[in-house]
Amino acid sequence: MRGTTAARSVPARAAGTERAPAVSWARSGTLLVVLAVALVALTIAAGGTGAFAIPPDRVLSSILHRIGIEWGTRPDALAEDVLWQIRFPRVALAVLVGGSLGCAGALMQGTFSNPLAEPGIIGVSSGAALGAVLVISTGLAPFGTWSLTGAAFLGGVATVFLVYLASRSNGRTEVITMVLTGIALNAFTGAILGLLTYFSDDAQLRSITFWSLGSMAQATWPKVVVVAPLAIVGVLVAPAFARRLDLLALGDRSARHLGVDVEGTRRIVLLLVAVLTASAVAVSGQVLFVGLVIPHLVRMVAGPGHRLLVPASTLGGATILVGADLIARTIAAPAEIPLGVLTALVGAPFFFWQLRRMRSRQGGWA
Repeated sequence: MRGTTAARSVPARAAGTERAPAVSWARSGTLLVVLAVALVALTIAAGGTGAFAIPPDRVLSSILHRIGIEWGTRPDALAEDVLWQIRFPRVALAVLVGGSLGCAGALMQGTFSNPLAEPGIIGVSSGAALGAVLVISTGLAPFGTWSLTGAAFLGGVATVFLVYLASRSNGRTEVITMVLTGIALNAFTGAILGLLTYFSDDAQLRSITFWSLGSMAQATWPKVVVVAPLAIVGVLVAPAFARRLDLLALGDRSARHLGVDVEGTRRIVLLLVAVLTASAVAVSGQVLFVGLVIPHLVRMVAGPGHRLLVPASTLGGATILVGADLIARTIAAPAEIPLGVLTALVGAPFFFWQLRRMRSRQGGWA
């Protein structure tokens, strides 16, 4: 029994997911309620803030009217158009993209048993970028305005499958092999992106730059409708893998002994990550570090258990991205800071801090 306990505790510490006291259901519910309330509050704030200001009570009244509840004073016709044709599509897309990236980040860190993992490590973002830039630079648009979104989605999903197949040997995949394969493929796609960018004209360069920096500025209801089913199905299915992800933190061998189909679980989870991330990146461009930072922030409050970590990371990602988009379009108004730049400015220092924290906690990497 002593040997078994030690074998289970060592992999968990090595993965950076050391055991924390169990989180009570009351505390779990409180965290989810707080995040949901914060998301609603930010949605109302984002709807009312801008060059055409709308009081929060009128924003709330307009939302309630749409769901059949009459309360307060509704905004006039012009304000209604601003809310429902310009701002709310943007807020809805930020909710879907942020929730998808937060959920995908929690799944990635769980299946890789590594708190420094994030969706971009297996090439989803770079593959989506390659698909989008190919459409921009070649001018091939068989599906009109949807060609770029479709190419980005297919590029992201195809890259994940390529990484998975390239790292598979003798019917098994190793995490370290998958990570190194993802790094190599990211470098390769980066080189192709550089070549395509180099040979692009000025108009194409502006489109490539706008897309690669990430933004919600081109949000529309049709885009929301396209990405919503993928995002909703992904975040609803993800919690079903919570127990298996908890067991994977013990290491592949221990998880197999406890009845987990490691290969099957990893394959399905990677598919979920690919769909969630590729659909998000396809409509927003590259929004960096959300999938890395949000699960860490939730883990600090809620502990490492995925039963709470996955839904809380989804809500947290949606909340943070709505807030970040609000800041991006108002802090330098009338100009707009690219959303991907803003999230990277916050996420990169956090990544460095987390790296130092892990190193000091483990007494060095050797």
